[in-house]
Amino acid sequence: MSRILLVEKGRDMAAMLLEGLQRAGHQVEHIGDAAQAVDRILTSPPALTLLDTALPRYDGLRVLEKVRPHSDHPIIVLTARTREADRLRGLDLGADDYVCKPFSPREVVARVNMVLRRHAQRHRTAMPSPSVAFGDLSGGVRIEGRPLALTGRELRLLQTLSREPGRVFARSTLLEAAFPEALDVNERAVDGHIKNLRKKLAAVSPSHDWIRSIYGVGFAFEERPG
Repeated sequence: MSRILLVEKGRDMAAMLLEGLQRAGHQVEHIGDAAQAVDRILTSPPALTLLDTALPRYDGLRVLEKVRPHSDHPIIVLTARTREADRLRGLDLGADDYVCKPFSPREVVARVNMVLRRHAQRHRTAMPSPSVAFGDLSGGVRIEGRPLALTGRELRLLQTLSREPGRVFARSTLLEAAFPEALDVNERAVDGHIKNLRKKLAAVSPSHDWIRSIYGVGFAFEERPG
């Protein structure tokens, strides 16, 4: 059982999420106020916080900004804001995941469980992916012992993603990794290289999807379930 802090001002939404999370075996505390949420997180950090952006007094991203320097516990942002800039700001402030409204309670529960597993694995291993072994800069790399031929940009992307399994990397971060010398390349160029990288990973390891897409934000490297 994990202790979840639900920071959500809408009573109907909060009731649905409370029921779904409790049914999944979690202990849930509900707070509808931003200042109270900051105080609770700083004095008694939960296992995970579900954080709505639309809160009284100040918004959820301000809560994230206040608490993140003092706590590295997982925080999932719940929002009706669909602009890419809003999602990127949330990730830059330290959000672990983003769920855009409308959503189902089942989706939120699935995200909560996934982020908790990711967080536990990251703290347990505190190391890059053990599934990937890098050779020289010419593109030599193995995934679970199988050779993988990559271009230089694909190699840089895989190195960046796999050094922190589960972390969501924004396109801007991946762009800097893949195109360190370019000044006028669009972030969408990352998508084409990720697509090719996925195909190569699937060709040698078809039973697992190694790279997860986060709509409008970026990508994350996913280890096989332990």
